[in-house]
Amino acid sequence: MRALASSVVFAAIAATGFAQSSGIQRASWLQGCWEMSTAGRNVEEIWGRPRGDSMIGVSRTIREGKLSEYETVVLREQGDQLAYVAHPSGQPSATFLSTRVTPSELVFENPTHDFPQQIGYRLNGDALLAWISGTRNGQTRRVEFPYTRVSCSTR
Repeated sequence: MRALASSVVFAAIAATGFAQSSGIQRASWLQGCWEMSTAGRNVEEIWGRPRGDSMIGVSRTIREGKLSEYETVVLREQGDQLAYVAHPSGQPSATFLSTRVTPSELVFENPTHDFPQQIGYRLNGDALLAWISGTRNGQTRRVEFPYTRVSCSTR
């Protein structure tokens, strides 16, 4: 029975192409345009295709019709890991290394960063849950960004 279960799992992985993926290709499912809207706030995150051992992501937050925050991210291969190099508006750059890479989840950590110490993405169909978490002023904190996939042609 265990052999059958292993065969089913392997077949499912092989069908998604993840088993053959390496390096930055393991994050290719992040590619596209994502958006989250709440009262008075709109957050967009756009990821380009994997190319040159990297992906480029940009995000912006609009509050009451005005740009309030933006960030550029370089997701690149670093040995056997992926490095998430964040360049947030008004803050120094920071690098987070992958601790989990699956066909539907990416988790990056930097335990020495002030906040966040963890950045993650989890794909569920056309929904993407992004989050930042860690400790700030002795308090554990997690901020979630529930995105939905949107057309890139209107961006």
